[in-house]
Formats: sequence, C-alpha cells, structure tokens
Amino acid sequence: MALTPSTMLPLGTPLPLTELAEALTSGSIELVAGAPLEPAALGGQPLLVLFLCAHCPFVKHIEPELSRLQADYGGRLQLIGISSNSTLTHPQDGPAGLQAQAQRNGWTFPYLLDQEQQLAHSLRAACTPDPFLFDADLRLAYRGQLDGSRPGNAVPLDGRDLRAAIEALLAGRPVAPEQTASIGCNIKWPPGQEPAWAR
Repeated sequence: MALTPSTMLPLGTPLPLTELAEALTSGSIELVAGAPLEPAALGGQPLLVLFLCAHCPFVKHIEPELSRLQADYGGRLQLIGISSNSTLTHPQDGPAGLQAQAQRNGWTFPYLLDQEQQLAHSLRAACTPDPFLFDADLRLAYRGQLDGSRPGNAVPLDGRDLRAAIEALLAGRPVAPEQTASIGCNIKWPPGQEPAWAR
C-alpha cells in the first residue's frame, strides 16, 4: 500500500461552498448515503469534511473512531464524508461500496461521491483518510491526522489530535497550529490525471 501524507492546506482557507453547491446541483457530486446535504444550512457550527473511501485499509482502521465522533459530536458538529477515488480504477469505491460501508458503521452523516474530483482538487486532498475541520465561519482550522494510530501499530485509536481541535472550536478557543499530516492511501486519480501537487 502507498503511504501518502496530506498536503496540509493553509489554515484559514475557506470552504469552497459555492463550488460544493454547484457540484451538488449539477450532479457531479452525488449523495450516496446518510442524510441529505443542504449547502445553505452549513455554517453556524464547525464542519468536519472527511475524504474517505470503501476499500482503503487506513480508512477501515479508523471506521470505529468515525462512528464514535458521530455519536459524540453529531449535534454540535456537521460531518460530511467524501469519496473522490476514481471509480474507473477502483469500482469498489462506487455508490454500492460506499452505501455498504456507511450502513455497516451506522453512519448517518452525508456521504458524497465526488465523481469529477472537484472537491479533492479544491482542498488539495491527497490521501484517505484526509480530514479537514472548518470553524463556524467555514475557515480551515485543522487538517491532519485523527491520531497516531495506523494499521498494525500499537497506538490507541482515539482520535486525540482531531478531538482536541474539535473541543477547542466548540469552546471558542484557538486550535493549536502545530498539526501532524494524515497518512493513508493516495486518492485514486484517473490514469494520467494525477495533479502535480499529489505526485
């Protein structure tokens, strides 16, 4: 498996909300599981955008913690899952695979298929998992790992890094700027279409 770090998009970057709304309207981003997503309702509380997929061993490893995050913060934090993997090369990350994954884990948050990889490009998402936490004004406050746990290591899967950032936002405190990149499988681009920053 390829070990790919997140690109660490600059803190303060705004969520591409207009692009998200247009992509949903055009159908290039499809809701495949969970609750409907209304872009107009975003904002007012922190937003956690998670680049995921169905097949990646790094994502499979953190699935239990994502379910706990939903249970612990679901009323105070909007979660959105996004799969941007090319289904040409990885059909297991298509709608059926994502629906099964969400159902298996009890995820009720919106889970989107970024068919044209627009959001992956906008946020320079590089790996799965790749979390992006936005504050209530939809400015990037945290990007990086959930915690130091990886498949096969002995570090507890508890989401401590991401949870510390969430707790800071909910308490009205600044999020510590020292953040560690997420590590996972690279996002799967169509052959010959990998962006320069993801190489």
